[in-house]
Amino acid sequence: MSVNETSSKGMSVDPTIDLVIKPARHPWRWVAVAFVALLAATTVHTLFTNPRFEWSVVGEYFTSDTILLGVQRTLELTAIAMVMGVALGVLLAVMRLSPNPILSSSSWLFVWFFRGSPLLVQLLLWYNLSALFPNIALGIPFVGPDFVELDANALITPYIAAILGLGLNEAAYSAEIIRAGIISIDHGQTEAAQSIGMSRGRLLRRVVLPQAMRVIIPPLGNDTINMLKMSALVSIIAVPELLFAAQTIYTRTFETIPLLMVAVIWYLIIVSILSVIQYYIERHYARGGSRNLPLTPLQGIRMFLGLTWRRPLDTDEKRSAS
Repeated sequence: MSVNETSSKGMSVDPTIDLVIKPARHPWRWVAVAFVALLAATTVHTLFTNPRFEWSVVGEYFTSDTILLGVQRTLELTAIAMVMGVALGVLLAVMRLSPNPILSSSSWLFVWFFRGSPLLVQLLLWYNLSALFPNIALGIPFVGPDFVELDANALITPYIAAILGLGLNEAAYSAEIIRAGIISIDHGQTEAAQSIGMSRGRLLRRVVLPQAMRVIIPPLGNDTINMLKMSALVSIIAVPELLFAAQTIYTRTFETIPLLMVAVIWYLIIVSILSVIQYYIERHYARGGSRNLPLTPLQGIRMFLGLTWRRPLDTDEKRSAS
């Protein structure tokens, strides 16, 4: 900078003065880091030094047949309830957006009831359905005859009650998630598709839902993880899922804390796997809406270790980058 140069305020600047730029100090950040580090160290120390956790007992029962059967049943309930909930949720979302007031009102009433009442209460209602309807008949309403008549106690087993309770409750939440994804799409695309004669069903399959998946997948993935944990509620109706399996063992051995830790560790493992799957699905559907996709966990590790190979830019790429 020459002597004659001036600053933005019109004042002359002495070129012999060296301006030293110092970074802003953030002492409270270090206080927060120290607090978190202390809390983490205390937690780890407690986990490994408190003998009441009885980690040897945790290791003994972690892969027992009863626990593994409970893990399998938990995964079955989660998968069936989510498939049922998402399939019915798509139907309810389309009904809610229908110009037909009867369909729209019916969908709203379903969502209002199953989202408004606690899941535990719904499970108990399905489990005790035979007290309200001892026999379930299928036929012509009001005048008969009945073509099929079934015993409610034999039809609604605890496992069926768990699937109905979890699936129908999930359908109410999925319907609102999918409806939000559908209405997030620009209405101009719908009008353009209708102008070339595309039917409403084909429009939904080919235009709306593929784009809406970017909005639908994140909350639906969270719902899947939540469903895995909420499946523990079916232990109240004696369905042998993971928590019920742990309870079955500790009511016999009186080793409550170790068996609960077994259940917690299994839940954390499954949730971690589901989180990774959700990340990759979100990344897949973000390809059309994001120019720079986030790194996958494997790519992040390779980048951190300096193992990622990058090809040199060609002439066109250098020109576009400059």
